[in-house]
Amino acid sequence: MKFSPRSKRKFSFLEAFKSMSFLTKLCFSWLVILVLTAIFADLIPGLDDPNYQAWLFDTTGNELRNDTPSWNHWLGTDVNGRDILARLIYGSRVSLAVVASGVTCGVVFGGLFGSFVGYVRGKREAAVMATIDVILAFPGLVLLLTIITFVGARDLKVLCIIIGALSIPIYTRVARANALTISRREFVAAAEALGTKQRTILIKEIVPNVLPTVLAYALVAAAVLVALEGALAFLGLSVESPAPSWGNMINLARADLRVTIWPAVWPSLALVFTVFSLNNVGDWIRQKAQKRAAAI
Repeated sequence: MKFSPRSKRKFSFLEAFKSMSFLTKLCFSWLVILVLTAIFADLIPGLDDPNYQAWLFDTTGNELRNDTPSWNHWLGTDVNGRDILARLIYGSRVSLAVVASGVTCGVVFGGLFGSFVGYVRGKREAAVMATIDVILAFPGLVLLLTIITFVGARDLKVLCIIIGALSIPIYTRVARANALTISRREFVAAAEALGTKQRTILIKEIVPNVLPTVLAYALVAAAVLVALEGALAFLGLSVESPAPSWGNMINLARADLRVTIWPAVWPSLALVFTVFSLNNVGDWIRQKAQKRAAAI
């Protein structure tokens, strides 16, 4: 039996989209386009190989390096004559993979673990939170750089595993804080009074009401992860060249800023607008989650 209140009105994506402001709609649309183009990049007609260097095979190839936007190369080419648009789209896969690993590990493991300790409390909660406090006491970027340097492998899979593991503690803290509040609500007390098992209450009452807040936080945290991957790539600690990522595109382009700014401008704009969009949509979801929590 489920005791928490449930709205009889079904969720409608169209109604939710209509309720967004124009800016939020724009940000949401950008994120959808970004994800779809990254997933189906190999199927986009006319999209160049991101590592193809035309100047190596063309007698006039020198003119194709650091080329300005044109009909053949919509965003121009970089110092090696590679199509910037293709590298932006394929490079977004790196950012999305890092975000997916961090958010998935955080929501699944951190969300469930935090809900559990926030509900059962006692010595188990004290031990878990003490451990998490110790982990979070270290500056996140310093800890990440230390681990990556120690592991030594500049590989996307390794990077995703490290970021996924480091995401769990903060999600656990967020979920635990919300579980503490939910566990004091009347519907939880009613379920306990009727002798409902703790496991059932956790699954049917605590987790569903904690999840919206955790998901709202996930989008804000995703923005941080996108910027973090860009910083790591800029420092040469993400995927190895020639594999594209927004950070290493900016790093490569900075040496030729006096010649042309376009190879640095486009990945910078993509990075900034993606971070802004994630924050904007995350704030919208957080506001919706707060209204939902207030109505319970």
